[in-house]
Amino acid sequence: MQPDSFTPASFKEAMCSAIKEVVVIEDDRILELMLAALICRGHIFLEDVPGVGKTLLARVFAHLLDLDFKRIQFTPDLLPSDVTGTRVFNQKTNEFQFMSGPVFTNILLADEINRATPRTQASLLECMQENTVTIDGTTYELSSPFMVLATQNPVEMEGTFPLPEAQLDRFFMCLNLGYPGEEGEKTIIRRFLSENTVERDSSSLTAGKETIKNLYHAFEKVYLSTPVLDYILSITRSTRSLEGVQLGVSPRGTLYLARAARALALIRNRDFVLPDDVQDAALPVLAHRLVRDTASSLFEITAPSLIEEVLEDTPVPVGPFQEVNKQ
Repeated sequence: MQPDSFTPASFKEAMCSAIKEVVVIEDDRILELMLAALICRGHIFLEDVPGVGKTLLARVFAHLLDLDFKRIQFTPDLLPSDVTGTRVFNQKTNEFQFMSGPVFTNILLADEINRATPRTQASLLECMQENTVTIDGTTYELSSPFMVLATQNPVEMEGTFPLPEAQLDRFFMCLNLGYPGEEGEKTIIRRFLSENTVERDSSSLTAGKETIKNLYHAFEKVYLSTPVLDYILSITRSTRSLEGVQLGVSPRGTLYLARAARALALIRNRDFVLPDDVQDAALPVLAHRLVRDTASSLFEITAPSLIEEVLEDTPVPVGPFQEVNKQ
């Protein structure tokens, strides 16, 4: 994308258009939220059934951004060193040297993360929070940008290790692609019958790290007014006393909701946040952070439905929401 034509809104439109040339995405909000997570330097948890295009989406997303992409297939025998890397002895130099693991990349696809043991899952905690890896007392910086896209099959539970709440809280948002419609599924079949590749189909746009830096810079200028901040606090604090919830949204969740709302405002061509931005970000940012109690689980009360209940009960603030000195 040319610097003179760059705006966050035009970047979003170009990205969405290029991705949809390859991946069938019925809801554009999925792509919008992925870009918001990228701008906020957050990580995404994709909980969906197999075969809906999660891996292809991650590959195309990295390709269009001109970023390095690596994939780890999580299995029960995967070791932490298989993720982060390890120190090996070099017989030529008679010294130990560090051999970096696949986590040293820009976009990491952690496929079926719940199939690995808790010890291996925990190897990502430092990476996701600090953007560093510590091996034998030595800390190594990860690439920038760095994003983890972790997938999980929500149905198959045999032979899996559910992620603890502390690790789920590290994910910026949880997204679901869902099954495509009839026309969408027909499009998938036609595209794969024609043997199109990611590179050939999505070569119309490569953003580059400079574009991402521009987004970071523009993001810092998005204004969050006091009424909208109070609205965010009302939503997240209400989840902690909600009936059917054992553990509500953490302060990290409050921070992430504020950041996600600012990122959505940015790619919607505004330099200030509206309550609509908060509402659109609430479910993907907050729902996976709720720990339901036994009763709500038995009655199949879902976390998204609880967040929707909070949104309905929380009064929406009335403007103005722009920065005073810019009016």
